[in-house]
Amino acid sequence: MAVFWGVVLHALGGFASGSFYLPYKQVKGWAWESYWLAGGLFSWLVAPLVLGALTVPDLLGVLASTPFETAAWVYFWGVLWGFGGLTFGLTMRYLGLSLGMAVVLGLCAVFGTLVPPIWEGKLGTLASTTSGQVILLGLGVCVLGIVICGVAGMMKEKTLSEEAKKAVITEFDLKKGVLVAIFSGVMSACMSFGLTAGQSIAEEAVRHGADPLYMNNAPLVFILLGGLTTNAVWSIYLNLKNRTYTDYTNYSTPILRNIIFCALAGVTWYLQFFFYGMGDSKMGEYRFSGWTLHMAFIIAFSSFWGLYFREWQGADRPTMRTITLGIATVIFSTVIVGVGNYLAE
Repeated sequence: MAVFWGVVLHALGGFASGSFYLPYKQVKGWAWESYWLAGGLFSWLVAPLVLGALTVPDLLGVLASTPFETAAWVYFWGVLWGFGGLTFGLTMRYLGLSLGMAVVLGLCAVFGTLVPPIWEGKLGTLASTTSGQVILLGLGVCVLGIVICGVAGMMKEKTLSEEAKKAVITEFDLKKGVLVAIFSGVMSACMSFGLTAGQSIAEEAVRHGADPLYMNNAPLVFILLGGLTTNAVWSIYLNLKNRTYTDYTNYSTPILRNIIFCALAGVTWYLQFFFYGMGDSKMGEYRFSGWTLHMAFIIAFSSFWGLYFREWQGADRPTMRTITLGIATVIFSTVIVGVGNYLAE
């Protein structure tokens, strides 16, 4: 039952992440860097502190007692993850929700799942057990699903005119989008490294009375502070370079409405890791495999939204069958990983 609830919690996190970009579509009259920064303040600063304080007794005391070296490493991984989060937003602009999420998160799943056990020297042990082999099989199936989704994207690129491709995704650019997505996918995996490096902080939160279900909310504060640093520096640079800093005081735009939707997007984004941290605490011995589940659920839900908003409108039947097969393969991989965790239990 613990593994079952872990999978459910990862699904909730995947839904939050796969849906967070939707409120940004309601922001009017602001440049990308303006609404990305506004939403990021809620994602990486406000929500982690508020929800962290509600779930971890004496959160500030836990953070203050963290050794400097540990805090610095967790923050460092957060800064690197911030590059992934920053270029993640660009990927959505160039590829759309379904294809963009598939490419980014497929790479993120591979690196985020395999590197922690490699770092800890446990990969050989993992590969020698039945449960570990099943989990690795699930990871392989997930990657296969991502490849199929990528093939569907190339089929779409070949069959649609430039006007048709940009009718739904205004800035659609497959080559530029794939390059950005590869970089984003690799760097986004640093979130998994940060959580691994911050486990001593999570354990300290439990000693202060936190429910183990919420213990990862403590290291998330340091990780997301690193992510805020990266994204804020770049967004402010673009604000100055493009003179879009006037967006925040331009009363010809619906400022209050924009802030509300940015806040909604930001908090929804944070909830992915709120639920991920809860699911992570339920996944048993091979908790690292929860990263694959998290990525796969995000791909599944974002692909659904991509289909709902007709990002594949005009694609021929072979292309639609291919993207459907890719999504189904990714979803099936979550079942395999869940079985692997069950066997480990």
